[in-house]
Amino acid sequence: MHGGEPAPEAEAIRVLIVDDHALFRRGLEMVLGGEDDIEVVGEGGDGFEAVEKAGDLLPDVVLMDIRMPRRSGIEACTAIKDAAPSAKIVMLTISDEEEDLFEAIKAGATGYLLKEISIDEVPHAVRAVHGGQSLISPSMASKLITEFASLAKRSEERQQQVPAPRLTDREMEVLRLVARGLGNREIAKELFISENTVKNHVRNILEKLQLHSRMEAVVYAVREKLLEIT
Repeated sequence: MHGGEPAPEAEAIRVLIVDDHALFRRGLEMVLGGEDDIEVVGEGGDGFEAVEKAGDLLPDVVLMDIRMPRRSGIEACTAIKDAAPSAKIVMLTISDEEEDLFEAIKAGATGYLLKEISIDEVPHAVRAVHGGQSLISPSMASKLITEFASLAKRSEERQQQVPAPRLTDREMEVLRLVARGLGNREIAKELFISENTVKNHVRNILEKLQLHSRMEAVVYAVREKLLEIT
């Protein structure tokens, strides 16, 4: 821009950390605080504080444990979606129980990561969910797909038979890779296309299926037998 002011920097991603272990909260705060594009705006020690602070601070991303005193992370998740609808919630937990995973997703969580991940990976996770991706630890993703396939079988007879929208061969390739848990960059490398092209394919898939997230697209594809999950 000639003679104009420099372009404003993008606003930092506002993060709320909720965990009943103060030491773990402090560790996350130190790691995230070192990132130029991320700002920790608050922290809490249980589900009640999570809901209260989410309503006051309106964070972009909430990193929250499941097992907490007074109110669990899953109970808080539903309430946070009411108090701060635009917040993306990531469960960061030691629980690898299937029921916790399913309940968290149903409650509106965008991600489910086990605390076994390297703490240095957390900033990447924050950016990914803020950018619209759904994140699930690989060991948990297979459980989720298995459950979706099981649900699809149980409800098949009750489903009204409606022809599935037609996806192109390339869109089906992209959908299969999404189902394997690959991000846009990995899909681009796999198919030798640009990352922007992948984004366009994902957008087209969601529009055709009238869905809102990559995870919903995978569920739909399994249910409608567009994908075979082994």
